[in-house]
Amino acid sequence: MRRLHRSLLAAALSKPLNRYRPPPPLLHRTPLRPYQSLPFSTGALTTPLPTSDAAPTAQPAALTTPPPTPNAAPTSQPTALASLEAAERQEASGDHQEALDLALKALGPLQESHGGWSLPVARALRLAGAAAFRLNLLNDSLDSLEAAAEIVDSLLGGGAEAATVGAAVLEQLARTKTAMGRRWDAVADLRRALELKGRFLEGGSAELGDACKDVAEAYVGVLCFDKALPLCLKALEITVKRFGDGSAEVAKVRQILMVAYTGLGRNEEALEQNKLLRMVYEGLGMDVELSLVEIDGAGLSILLGRTEDAMNDLKKVMNRASKDSEERALAFVTMAKILCSQERLSDSRRCLEIARETLDSKRSANPERTAGAYTEISMLYESMTEFEMSLCLMKKTLAFLERVSGMQPFQGSISARLGWLLLLTKRVDEAVPLLEKAVEKLKNCFGPLHFGLGFAYKHLGEANIELNQLEAAVKFFVLASDIITAAFGPKHEDSIEILQLIANAYGLMGSYKHAEDYQLRVIAAYESCGPDMSYEQREARRLLEQLRRKAEGSPHAVFPANSLPVLPQNRE
Repeated sequence: MRRLHRSLLAAALSKPLNRYRPPPPLLHRTPLRPYQSLPFSTGALTTPLPTSDAAPTAQPAALTTPPPTPNAAPTSQPTALASLEAAERQEASGDHQEALDLALKALGPLQESHGGWSLPVARALRLAGAAAFRLNLLNDSLDSLEAAAEIVDSLLGGGAEAATVGAAVLEQLARTKTAMGRRWDAVADLRRALELKGRFLEGGSAELGDACKDVAEAYVGVLCFDKALPLCLKALEITVKRFGDGSAEVAKVRQILMVAYTGLGRNEEALEQNKLLRMVYEGLGMDVELSLVEIDGAGLSILLGRTEDAMNDLKKVMNRASKDSEERALAFVTMAKILCSQERLSDSRRCLEIARETLDSKRSANPERTAGAYTEISMLYESMTEFEMSLCLMKKTLAFLERVSGMQPFQGSISARLGWLLLLTKRVDEAVPLLEKAVEKLKNCFGPLHFGLGFAYKHLGEANIELNQLEAAVKFFVLASDIITAAFGPKHEDSIEILQLIANAYGLMGSYKHAEDYQLRVIAAYESCGPDMSYEQREARRLLEQLRRKAEGSPHAVFPANSLPVLPQNRE
């Protein structure tokens, strides 16, 4: 039986929590008191004790826990399980600190009675992790839950009980990772939890439908729309059977389905879901939800080139909503987008001013929606080349998001956009830290191959060119190239542009052989695009010739294209 080290258990039950961190602002604060040190890595679990027919191996006394005596188990087992059940009751009642104390108290006896690698120990660790999560001790919650997950992984051949505990552990692990901004990792845990639930739940059960919806929503949150779609359709099938097609519960699933179709570019199917949603909310008398869905429908109509339909939807919202309502402000933002595309810039600005006045005066119950509106407004100002106004709004939005928990995806996207605008307006020193922050957030939220991460790397490369940090620039450009080419394919204009940027950077460094290799790749990429790119092919070949002349020492060669030739010395 594999066991926890006695020294480790003693530390978990006696030492003050040496990694205690106060909870962040705006979250519930718990009383400042000496917490007990939270759990441990499963690397500290001992290997099975040798059996009678195996040769015993010597182990240090401090690292070996002797098996319990024959008469110890009957008393320790009920006491340990009673402590665990008491901890679960405290957690259910909302007393997270008491639940944490009891869960930690149960660990020692559970290890003695059941062994370290056992379901009761995994249950105690899950409970400790859940309580620490609610006390905002996220790193400690993560340690505990990862240990529980590793224990459960080793026991998954044990039937429905092991699968049930495993699903609960992985769901809580996903919550903790999401709160830490690690959404990409969290989705994988939710998917595994769903697979485990499939072992002990009936195919059409309510709980399985809810789990499919949650995982689909998580996939949408990290922009994996193709993986979200089948789960969402399964959730819709189960939810319609439970509640009926005209229910609010079905509407929630259709909302996710609409977003998934939109993300996949299947806008007609998304619009069909939007129409079904309108019928549900209209039938239920849910006017706010109806207005928001009509605004979404207007956005889909814009994508499909049906601006008149979009305008009609927006006018319905404005007639229904109160003058100072958030949904009316959002309708004005969408209307401004239409007017801007029609080059009616003064009308578009007026719509944005009305929207801003309303949004500035209200405290939204939905920070994500508010942040999205401000971002849309700032991007419209950017498209009108009003960069200072756009920068001001993006900085305001970022400051707002940093005061709200769970907004890491928005923080990453806005930091990237803000960094690019600062770079565009020649404020490189301000741009670099924002782009670095964007890289961290986007990687954690959307994974290492998200196209937004590729563009953040590209802009970091451009910033380093401006700072004359050429080796760093090449490094970032190469990272960007790998991601953008994987996302859009080698013939996409952004993929080819990155190759040109790498060639340029090597040319500035004087590494002409590397520069020529990448310039040849640019030419090959343009040639693969066919005759439509004949101008770009000629320009790429011209730059190759300039590069070769520069490598030969010609003072008049121009490479990169935006550089200046060496001026002749003034001879007197």
